[in-house]
Amino acid sequence: MHPMLNVAVKAARRAATIINRASLNLERLQIDRKQHNDFVTEVDKAAEEVIIETLSEAYPNHGFLAEESGELLNNSDHIWIIDPLDGTTNFIHGFPQYAISIALSVNGVLQQAVIYDPNRDELFSASKGGGAYVDRRRLRVADQIKLENALIGTGFPYRQDQDVDQYLKIFADMTRQCAGLRRPGAASLDLAYVAAGRYDGFFESELKPWDMAAGTLIITEAGGLVGNYRGEEGFLESGEIMAGNPRIFAQMAQVLGKYSRQSA
Repeated sequence: MHPMLNVAVKAARRAATIINRASLNLERLQIDRKQHNDFVTEVDKAAEEVIIETLSEAYPNHGFLAEESGELLNNSDHIWIIDPLDGTTNFIHGFPQYAISIALSVNGVLQQAVIYDPNRDELFSASKGGGAYVDRRRLRVADQIKLENALIGTGFPYRQDQDVDQYLKIFADMTRQCAGLRRPGAASLDLAYVAAGRYDGFFESELKPWDMAAGTLIITEAGGLVGNYRGEEGFLESGEIMAGNPRIFAQMAQVLGKYSRQSA
């Protein structure tokens, strides 16, 4: 395992300890509904702090782009992109589908990626050019060739300012075209599942770089493709992402291309 990946794994496992401890306090959270966001913020922040601390100890000159603390770039060309707790709504409800996502970008190119699922103790990882793994098992995208037989993952808009009606049209369109559509609520894990062949494809819009960065490297290292709804670049900036094995990716683009909001 690449030394930088090793440090990222250590950081993810430390964050998981904080998240697992907090998950035992969910009853406190259920009783005191008014404060539930404070509780989650506290958990997110503590998890993010331990990740940044672990990475900074090893690499004091690296920069960070993290969900809670934003950009701390340190004028570095090495930027760690971090989501300390992806799937917060699931976490609040004790629904065991959330993850820690950490990626390293060097001069704008993703080089290392870790997604850790503390509930299943599954560690997805990749180094550029070195393949993708879950624990020690090599990952390959599924070999499904027809969209009509494919299981596709997605995520719904969850903020007031997002266009739910537009999304429902896309949802209906894709539901008619594929074998099943799933939306468990943690994009990083959904992307890891594409790499693992558990999904044949995935799409979502309005995502942030920290939701996508680690998953995209893991998918490409597992032989998959990632792009926007037209199958083009620029998805990390636009937040509109589509992923799958090459055959399914092309067929998804035929369905989703017309819904793309990313300017050509």
